[in-house]
Amino acid sequence: PEWAVPYGGKLYYNPGLPEVRRFVQDAMLDAVWRYDLDGVHFDDYFYPYPVAGQTFDDTAAYERYGAGFPDRAAWRRDNIDRLVRETGERIKRRKRHVRFGVSPFAVWRNRATDPLGSDTRAGVQTYDDLAADTRRWVREGWIDYIVPQCYWHIGFGPADYAKLLPWWAETVRGTRVQLYIGEALYRAGDPAQPAPWQDPGELSRHLDLARGRPEVLGNVFFSAKYVASDPVGAMARVVKDHYPHRARPPR
Repeated sequence: PEWAVPYGGKLYYNPGLPEVRRFVQDAMLDAVWRYDLDGVHFDDYFYPYPVAGQTFDDTAAYERYGAGFPDRAAWRRDNIDRLVRETGERIKRRKRHVRFGVSPFAVWRNRATDPLGSDTRAGVQTYDDLAADTRRWVREGWIDYIVPQCYWHIGFGPADYAKLLPWWAETVRGTRVQLYIGEALYRAGDPAQPAPWQDPGELSRHLDLARGRPEVLGNVFFSAKYVASDPVGAMARVVKDHYPHRARPPR
């Protein structure tokens, strides 16, 4: 219980505790050791997404371990940096061929916040809000691949797919980190989504843009059940336009 922080009606392990980070890594390494895995994949949850009017109370851990950092935000980022870097290192020590990757929220920082950021105006920035310095993980080579969740349509004002794609391509350029783009198949045909997502051709146009970027090695569609159900035929359109031949799974 002393490892957990209540926040937003949920309980979160506190990444500021070394024993928590070790526990998470040990759980992953147990799976790597016991099973013939191809890879270990982290989704986009690090520190929790902001909940209005609530505070993630990690004061005790910060007072114990935060000396030497300019502020709590820097300390939190270091906690997640350690989790990611050490996880990758331990996986490679155990089984060199097992890949390690992450599928983060796609906006590292907005350009208005940081000149290195993307030309976006997103309400969440992973660096600032989730303590996840995703750009650093790529530039330092701590992960094998990254799958940014570019879950917005082309032309979406706060986070335009057409602007995020080249930003991620430029971010991985010159590194050994492989880039795959996360696609919001689940939005296609959803009546709650804006007009572009009612067009079966929206996702296919995403792949048109990706084809022009050699850094983009593929696309990952969320989620599998929508690949099967395909409410408006968006996946069928992608297959028709971009996947004319059957692919054999890698061995």
